[in-house]
Amino acid sequence: MTATAYPAVVLFDLDGTLLDSAPDFIATANAMRQARGLSPMALEQLRPVVSKGSRAMLAEAFSDLPAHEREALVPAFLRTYEALIGQHAGLFEGVAELLQALEQAGSRWGIVTNKPEYLARLILPQLGWEQRCAVLIGGDTLAERKPHPLPLLEAARRLDTAPGACVYVGDDERDILAARAAGMPSVAALWGYRLDSDDPLAWQADRICEYPQQLWQVQAWPLAAAAVV
Repeated sequence: MTATAYPAVVLFDLDGTLLDSAPDFIATANAMRQARGLSPMALEQLRPVVSKGSRAMLAEAFSDLPAHEREALVPAFLRTYEALIGQHAGLFEGVAELLQALEQAGSRWGIVTNKPEYLARLILPQLGWEQRCAVLIGGDTLAERKPHPLPLLEAARRLDTAPGACVYVGDDERDILAARAAGMPSVAALWGYRLDSDDPLAWQADRICEYPQQLWQVQAWPLAAAAVV
């Protein structure tokens, strides 16, 4: 069935779904490479793994290092990123209008990300989202993170909404796996970050969208099991 209204609650991944944060992360990686006497790496090299997290980005930036040495760099990577956060990143085209359309329809929206919560919260005031974002769950907010369903279930609980009445939008397979495990309809965001080997069709999301602008249309949304707006 096709939705005839926006979902009552939409939960979004952050990096690669709402926010094009790759420019911040390439600045972070190159600052660390420069400090170690290495030449800059290209954005195109890092971009596909941004949604995979800091360890995946460090594996690209310092591929010659053994895994245990890269692991030791994680705290420095996060500190460097914190100092640069928001300086180069921006919303994907069409996201601002999408959030406005949801709000005008009376829908609530929130963020469930694997980014550490303290870093995600730094972004909210930069975008004027402190009062607009109804819930924020980070990768370290709870005992589990995506692809475990707990973060999505907790976001729905905090919004006093059944998981099936929410829709989750994300650009990584773990997003879709988490949504399915939570009993939450999902949208795979193809405008985000993924490897050439990734097959979004295999993720079995309820909807696949190439651009945020597609979600301006009510009919593009999967039908939530309960309340819609």
